[in-house]
Amino acid sequence: MQARPFPSVATAALSIPLLLAWEASGGDRLVAGLAGGPLGFAWREHWLLTSLLHEGGRRVSWALVLALSLGVWWPVGPLRQLDSARRMQLAATPLAAALAVALPKGLNATSCPWDLADFGGVAQRVDHWIGFLHSDGGSGHCFPAGHASAGFCFFGGYFVFRTDQPALARAWFAAALLAGLVFGLAQQWRGAHFMSHTLWSGWLCWVIAGCADLLYRRTTAASPVPC
Repeated sequence: MQARPFPSVATAALSIPLLLAWEASGGDRLVAGLAGGPLGFAWREHWLLTSLLHEGGRRVSWALVLALSLGVWWPVGPLRQLDSARRMQLAATPLAAALAVALPKGLNATSCPWDLADFGGVAQRVDHWIGFLHSDGGSGHCFPAGHASAGFCFFGGYFVFRTDQPALARAWFAAALLAGLVFGLAQQWRGAHFMSHTLWSGWLCWVIAGCADLLYRRTTAASPVPC
């Protein structure tokens, strides 16, 4: 029995109004206010967030990318049920998703919460979309969330496994989603990001994963799957 796929394109399109509604609601400021205040963020240098979830999470993510890359040529476990093109898709999608987040992050001048005057910094808060046009007076390069993409970038595994191994596909998706949210929330509690930064990072990674799957299906002339 084939897995019924999430409608990737429709999901991405329909989620945009929800993300914009979150931004308009002031939710970013509310969540940031739970973790920090005029004196900054008390957990900014806590070992659990810095050493374990930030540095440790990044290393685990890169280790998994390396393992998937080696699996293209030396497949083990469930990778053996995939053709070489699918294994390449599984390995390449995380890198493409991480790049899709890193590029706009590098171009955006929006500063992190810990740089804002409201939280003891010097920058004046402006909408992160304005950050593509001019600086807010801080260090910038905080939108979208880079560390959250260390989890979200693995969304591609859902598309790779959803047809032949649907249970694994669902578990893979859940693990990538959970990892992205945990990494994102850890950074938010340090003052490194707003919630919207994390949400848009997840959105970008989902779009890249869906596009990679569409590319695979077109290049292999497989039967189309609704998306």
